[in-house]
Amino acid sequence: MGDVCDKSSLVDFFADADSRTCVIHCAGIVSVASRPGPKLYQFNVGGTWRILNQCMERNVGRLIYVSSVHAIPEKSKGCIITEDCEFSPGLVDGDYAKSKATATELVFEAAERGLNASIVFPSGIIGPGDIQGGSFTSMAKSFLAGKLPFAVRGGYDFVDVRDVAKGILACSENGESGKGYILSGHYVTIRSMLQLVGKTAKLKYRPICLPLSLAKLAAPYYERRSLKDRKPLFFTPYSVAVLASNGQFSYAAASECFAYQPRPMEETLRDMTAWLLEQKRKGEV
Repeated sequence: MGDVCDKSSLVDFFADADSRTCVIHCAGIVSVASRPGPKLYQFNVGGTWRILNQCMERNVGRLIYVSSVHAIPEKSKGCIITEDCEFSPGLVDGDYAKSKATATELVFEAAERGLNASIVFPSGIIGPGDIQGGSFTSMAKSFLAGKLPFAVRGGYDFVDVRDVAKGILACSENGESGKGYILSGHYVTIRSMLQLVGKTAKLKYRPICLPLSLAKLAAPYYERRSLKDRKPLFFTPYSVAVLASNGQFSYAAASECFAYQPRPMEETLRDMTAWLLEQKRKGEV
């Protein structure tokens, strides 16, 4: 076991690493909180810096860094977002996005110094097996429990975790060093996603979808209440801003380089809902 925030543990972890080793760096913190705290940068930036140092010192043969589409500067609505851009924390909004943009810069700089490194940029990752409970998983759990009276209009690009995993492995084998690849899925609204979850679970009720203008006003209060009650965060000013942003991404580069192709969103949500219902039956959610 290695702790990305503990150099000594990483020294032990990398003890047997050499030119035959491929490192997939996906450790990090994903947060939609307005004030995520210092651990976000300690893990996402400091952790990446320590991993890069070990890879360089051990002459590791390959590194894949799992970044995020949030590290990519947003374009105006109607424009397709690609990997062909400048990366800087000053070009993106939100602490999480800034941390991933900073870490992405570090990896590209290491590649320029000779490290055989590629970067993948997943969009919003969802799917079965989300034990930790990401933002949409937490929302879906509340919905299935009948505890989601309202949701938010707007949408984003979401991708199946299984497709991201396949994309990472394919990139490790065929991706170019010093290059980045978006691993996106499909743009879908929150309303449509909940409708598909409800259809699979045979639910009759539907939450009221608030206009984004109203959601922006309500989000700060809901975030404070969730923190006070120690409930999962999925309705915050940052998450609302994301749902109102341009969520149109192109995975053409990944498709051309290593045949990346995401599955239909209907399949993802069906499998995710079935998994959540099974976890609920077992009393594990």
